[in-house]
Amino acid sequence: MVKELDPEQTRRAQAFRLWMKAPMPMLTFFKTLDVTRLVRHTRHGLKFNALMCWCIGKAASALEEFYMLPVGDKMLGYDELSVSTVVATDDGDISTCDIPFSEDFQIFYRDYLVLTERVRRSGRPHDLSNERMVIGTSALPSCEIDGAVNIYAGIYNNPFLIWGKYRRGLFKTRLPISFQFHHSQMDGAQAAAFLVNLQEYIKGLSIRP
Repeated sequence: MVKELDPEQTRRAQAFRLWMKAPMPMLTFFKTLDVTRLVRHTRHGLKFNALMCWCIGKAASALEEFYMLPVGDKMLGYDELSVSTVVATDDGDISTCDIPFSEDFQIFYRDYLVLTERVRRSGRPHDLSNERMVIGTSALPSCEIDGAVNIYAGIYNNPFLIWGKYRRGLFKTRLPISFQFHHSQMDGAQAAAFLVNLQEYIKGLSIRP
């Protein structure tokens, strides 16, 4: 469910006043993650991108800032989260697919497989933005990149993560990511806490095949 919030009654009141009218209110953090455990799980047939998306949702769910989003001149509040992924469609184009976040990985993974397949075949996006706060992601697994700064058009203010190809080492596999967010939604401290949470959930992930 989505509802309009009074920004002055939230902990983001000052940030909302400062940054909603800023010409460039987005910040981008870069971090290299240890994704060794995720890669190990792919040996059992699990998709790396789905594992990443679930860990992102799990890390975000612990921070109240992820349940608020500046849209236009309003602050919207949400009860639930979703994680969006970009899908290559059968017609050679791309589309987006919002996966409802569930604390239960098996439920999330089932939805991930079903919904991304539906988007792949139909070419139409699966959009949950009217129901859930959407965390955007984009993976470029064939490209080795250090990160990316996304465009800002003043329309899509959602937090967004981008990553490329992970890098295998002798003992660890690492993945550079970029995390873009609207300053009215969160400050650097909350963004950093999210990235710390993300790394902890990745390292602690344990799923039975």
